[in-house]
Amino acid sequence: MSRNYKCHNPEGIYFVSFAVVEWLDVFTRSEYKDIVIESLDYCQNQH
Repeated sequence: MSRNYKCHNPEGIYFVSFAVVEWLDVFTRSEYKDIVIESLDYCQNQH
């Protein structure tokens, strides 16, 4: 990951946007939604 895309201020508020390949319905299919949620949980726990 590029240093330009890392959060440097733990007290800051950040806006995150996502690009989805071929407009997959990420949040309506459970298998995709679960991957996103597990990934976000992992990021929170690694802080």
